[in-house]
Amino acid sequence: MKPIGPLMREHRLIEKMLALVGKEVERIHRLQKVDPLFVDTAVDFIRTYADRTHHGKEEDILFRDLAKKPMSTEHARIVAELVEEHRYARRTVGRLVNAKDRYLKGEPTLTEVVGALEELTVFYPRHIEKEDKHFFYPILEYFSPAEQDAMLQEFWEFDRRMIHEKYSRIVERLTAAEGPRDSV
Repeated sequence: MKPIGPLMREHRLIEKMLALVGKEVERIHRLQKVDPLFVDTAVDFIRTYADRTHHGKEEDILFRDLAKKPMSTEHARIVAELVEEHRYARRTVGRLVNAKDRYLKGEPTLTEVVGALEELTVFYPRHIEKEDKHFFYPILEYFSPAEQDAMLQEFWEFDRRMIHEKYSRIVERLTAAEGPRDSV
């Protein structure tokens, strides 16, 4: 398997989630009501799977290794664009969380929530198409078969650590929030 295989497979799951986000946007328009649990689930998916796991492999491994290669101007430009697009997605998710939190406090932020969700449903398909159709296959030429195998192994190790990172952070956050509790 080529190292782009897992990345492209991850794209398919991200596309499925974004289709669900699109359906949720339609539901919000129809009902004029935000489901905070859906938003939290979508945010968790995007932050943990799309960003930390998927973009993490791209930025921490693939782009790092590409930076050591004499890339074409075109490929270097695409890498810079992809990194900026990852930052854009993070900012958009941050705006979504902020708008959802304010919505829960009674502020009229429904249009902000919908706007951020819609931005994500437009952004990710374009971003994925750029990677799948214009970037992943051409950049393989920079790596020998042995380098590709090593990258694939590093991807598997990266994935293996992710679940432990996520739940260690949850326990740390809960431990930090723990304080004297009143009896019920």
